[in-house]
Amino acid sequence: MIAQIQGKLIHLEKDSGLLQVGPICYQVLLPGYAVNSLGGRIGEEVTLCTMEYYEGTLGGGNLIPRLVGFLSQAEKNFFEKFTSVKGVGIRKGLKSLSVPIATIADAIEAGDEKLLCTLPGVGKRMAQLILAELKGKLSSFAVGATVTSEQRRFEKYQVEALEVMVAWGEKRAEAMDLIVLTCQRHPEIKTAEALVPLAYRVKQGIEV
Repeated sequence: MIAQIQGKLIHLEKDSGLLQVGPICYQVLLPGYAVNSLGGRIGEEVTLCTMEYYEGTLGGGNLIPRLVGFLSQAEKNFFEKFTSVKGVGIRKGLKSLSVPIATIADAIEAGDEKLLCTLPGVGKRMAQLILAELKGKLSSFAVGATVTSEQRRFEKYQVEALEVMVAWGEKRAEAMDLIVLTCQRHPEIKTAEALVPLAYRVKQGIEV
């Protein structure tokens, strides 16, 4: 089993990266938060904690080996617990983790069903299952979480706008403050598509 891989990050997709290790290039599946974090490190040496699994159906005879990467061993450990919930497989788990692990762990420990429902692929029923099975078991992963009481009050469209702005290079705390300010000035805004550009206009002091 490949438990860790170190090499030059040569390419990133929305759900994976290519890592050059000597003459060999590995495709590594990545959760969304890791893709965002690695966005500015193309061409640099990176180290990922990894796990392997086989994708496909055993009866069909076309099992494909996959490598999944994480930024730390703790995040890998969290993922193993997260995907132990019935209905959360490897692919769904990776898609769901669009925000930092500590944020999700903090939401689970706080019983924040609303925030969990904003994660890609996690509906109300899945959020309830996650809370039922994992609440009280993830406190060590929630240490250092950046979630605040203000963020817990965010509507779904505000969380979506926040993740877009973080993906574009904004610091999370600053983006949260900017979203709060923009929504205070423009309470009629109710979609991420409208909120993001307006927030940048507010930041530049040119909103109308």
